Amino acid sequence: MAEEVHSEGGLSFHPMDQFMIRPLFGEYGDPVHWYTVTNLTLWMALAVLCVVGLFVFGTSGRAIVPNRIQSVAELAYGFIYKMVEDVTGKDAVKFFPYIFTLFLFILFANFLALIPTSFSPTSHIGVTAVLAFAVFFTVTIVGFVKNGVGFLGLFWVSSAPLVLRPILAVIELISYFVRPVSHSIRLAGNIMAGHAVLKVFAGFAAIAAIAPVSILAITAIYGLEVLVAFIQAYVFTILTCVYLKDALHPSH
Repeated sequence: MAEEVHSEGGLSFHPMDQFMIRPLFGEYGDPVHWYTVTNLTLWMALAVLCVVGLFVFGTSGRAIVPNRIQSVAELAYGFIYKMVEDVTGKDAVKFFPYIFTLFLFILFANFLALIPTSFSPTSHIGVTAVLAFAVFFTVTIVGFVKNGVGFLGLFWVSSAPLVLRPILAVIELISYFVRPVSHSIRLAGNIMAGHAVLKVFAGFAAIAAIAPVSILAITAIYGLEVLVAFIQAYVFTILTCVYLKDALHPSH
């Protein structure tokens, strides 16, 4: 996890090196094209395979008394289904497969990134931005398809004084278009920050005088990152539900 370079001035390490996208095949430093198979591609594919393994192969038996894998799958299914129903409403249950897929992909990508020497796809704004803009366009299209021009009522605060409504409409409009930016940066920033801090402490572990303190710090931060991995998947998912609720019920 920590790649150290010893120099005359002491120990130097580069916490951000772990986020570099590199081709899996070829020489180090080769250019990365859109068709290049990279470490990013590999770990996103592994996250997808974990989802498939859990819900296709792990639950293929569908026993009345579930085994451990089936229990985990059913728990995750029920947890997200209840979230969608409670936050967005029963009429949004038809979007459950999309929301559930988002949650599972982010969750497994986050957890796989905690394996030493692994790579974190969700630490890259390019990945999280694609997920966030997919939610943004989906929600916007659904809002106009279901409500027509009435979807614009989301930006018109009818409960406010008339003189303030145009100003609030502009603020609401800006806030709406900022959603995919904040949605993506929140996830990528939290994952990147945690992994960078882990690598910093791992670098200090090479110094004998502070190695015990550094190892204790790594252990504590790693435990926190396990929690963050779940929380960030949960936050991304519940915000998706909130945005979808606005699209389905813009007058609420």
